[in-house]
Amino acid sequence: MRFLPVNLDAFLVELADLPQTLALQASLRAEPIAGVEDVVPAARTLLVRFRPAAITREALIAAIGQRRLDVEVTQSGALIEIPVRYDGEDLAEVAGLLGIPVAEVIRRHTGSDYAVAFTGFAPGFAYLAGGHPSFDLPRRATPRPRLPAGAVGLAGRFSAVYPQASPGGWQIIGVTELPMWDLARERPALLQPGDRVRFVDVGEAKAVSATAVSPSLPPPLPAGERGVQPSSEMEHPGTKHHADAPSPQWGEGKGEGTAPSIPPQLSRSLLEVTQPGPQMLFQDLGRPGQARQGVSVSGAMDRGSLRRANRLVGNASHLPALEIAYGGCELLALGDTVIAVTGAEGPLELIAADKTRRPVPRHAAIALTAGDRLRFGEPKAGMRSYLAVRGGFDVAPVLGSAATDTLARIGPPAIAAGDLIGVRDPTPGAITGWPETPPELPRLGEPVVLDIVMGPRSDWFSQAALDGLGQQDWTVTAQSNRIGIRLAGERPLTRIAAAEGQELPSEGTIQGSLQVPPSGQPVLFLADHPLTGGYPVIAAVAPYHLDRAGQIPIGATIRFRPITRFAALEAVMDHG
Repeated sequence: MRFLPVNLDAFLVELADLPQTLALQASLRAEPIAGVEDVVPAARTLLVRFRPAAITREALIAAIGQRRLDVEVTQSGALIEIPVRYDGEDLAEVAGLLGIPVAEVIRRHTGSDYAVAFTGFAPGFAYLAGGHPSFDLPRRATPRPRLPAGAVGLAGRFSAVYPQASPGGWQIIGVTELPMWDLARERPALLQPGDRVRFVDVGEAKAVSATAVSPSLPPPLPAGERGVQPSSEMEHPGTKHHADAPSPQWGEGKGEGTAPSIPPQLSRSLLEVTQPGPQMLFQDLGRPGQARQGVSVSGAMDRGSLRRANRLVGNASHLPALEIAYGGCELLALGDTVIAVTGAEGPLELIAADKTRRPVPRHAAIALTAGDRLRFGEPKAGMRSYLAVRGGFDVAPVLGSAATDTLARIGPPAIAAGDLIGVRDPTPGAITGWPETPPELPRLGEPVVLDIVMGPRSDWFSQAALDGLGQQDWTVTAQSNRIGIRLAGERPLTRIAAAEGQELPSEGTIQGSLQVPPSGQPVLFLADHPLTGGYPVIAAVAPYHLDRAGQIPIGATIRFRPITRFAALEAVMDHG
C-alpha cells in the first residue's frame, strides 16, 4: 500500500489493482475502525475520511497497513440483467480497435457476468468489472457533449451505463431503457457495490424487462464524466414540492447519515417569496453515507453560518435553512415568526405593513409580524446568506436530507416567485440565541487567503507548478457554482514530463480538492462536487477554510498558502 495525503482529515490508499482495492474495502466493512467517517473506493485507490478527534492519522494508517490484501472477494449480491440495444455510435470503432466483427463485440459483452466494483461520477453510475479480457479500451480523445440516458459504454477495463443524459468520453456500444437511478425506488441506484450484472442483447431476449423497477428516467446531468463542466446554478434541480403538502418526517431517508428524527409538528405557510434572488435553495448539513449510490454529501456551502442561523432562532443546528446567493430577493411574512440571517455581509431591510422602512441586523434574532417584508441588498462581503426560521422549514427530505444537490439534481427545487414556504411550530422550550460576531468574509479587491494541504497527486506536477500554485493570484471566473470554482491564473500548472498525456484512473475526491485538467487552470471543488474524478488533484483546501471558500464571489482573487509539503505517508506494518 501507498498512503497519500488528501487533507487533514483524509488520505488516499493506493493499491496495485482493483482486486486489492476490493479486498481492503471488504476488510474495512467487515471490521470497521472507530473514527472512520467514509470510504470511497475507486479503480486502484480507497479514499478514507476520518475524525481526527477519534483517531490519529498515524494510528489509522498503521491499522489499515496491517490488513490483508490477498483475500479474494466474492460478489454475492443480486444478479441484475440489463437489456441492451446494441447500436451505439462507437460500436463499429470498437470492433475495429479489437480487430473483430461487430457481432463478436456483442457476443463478448453479453458473454460475461460483471461485478459492481464501485460507484462515482454521478448518482447511479456504476463501474462494472470482470468483462471479456480483450475489453481494455481508451476513452475517446474528445468527449461527446451529450450522451443519452442509458448509454452503455466501455473505457479501460470497465463497462458502465450512464444514468442520466450528460457529456461523456466512454466508447458507446448500445443503449438500455432500464433506469439506473430512480428516486421513486426504495433503493434509487439500481446498481450498487456487490451486485452482479449481465447484459442481454434485446434482439435475442425481447422478454427481458425492467426487473420490477420504475420506468421513469431522471433529468439531465449538468456535469462531465471526468470533472466539473460549465453548468448554471440557476437551473431547477428537481421537482417542485407544494409548501403545504404533508412532508415525511426526518430520518425516513434510506442509508446512513440521515438527520435525527423530529416528532410530528404542525406546519403552516408563514413566508411568501415575492421576489426571488439569483438562486435560493434549501440546504442543511447534507446526506453523508450515500457513497454506495454515487451520491456525495452536498449541503450548505458555509456550514458555520447555517448552524449560527439555527442557533439564533432556537433550532437544532442541523435543520434546513434558505441559502441565498448574492441578494435582490424579498420575502413577505404571512404571520408572526422569528427569523435570523447569517453569512454574507450586506444591507437587510424590513418594510412594515404601514410602509415604514428600517434596517435590521444580521446575526441576530428578528421578530416579524404579518405583512412585514424582508428585503436583501447586494452583499458587500461574502456572497451567500442563510435564513433560518423559528421551528424550522417544513420541507420534504430526499435520501434523509433537505439539501439541494445541483450536480446530482437531488433535493427540493430552487425557490421561485410566488412560492409559499411552510414552517413548523417551534419545539417547546426552544431558546433563542444571543447575537453572534460573524467571521471575516471574502471581499472583492482583497485576495482571499486559503490554507491548502499538498497532495495526493502533487508529484504529477513540475516544480514550477508547485511554486506557482502558491505564488500567484487566481481569479474566480464566471463559470463557477456550487459544484466548483473555476480559476484562471497567469501561469497554468504544468505536469512533469512523465505525466504528460497520462490518464489517471478515477479516484475519490473531497470538498476542497484542487483538480487540475489539461489546461492547467485548476477547479476548486465545493459542496456539490462529483464523488470521483479523473484529473489529478494537486492539493486541497484545509477543512477550517472550507466555509470561507463557499463565500468567495465571482471576480474575487484567491491566494493559496501551502501548510504542508507533499510526501507519501509512512505506515508501520507488522508482517509477522
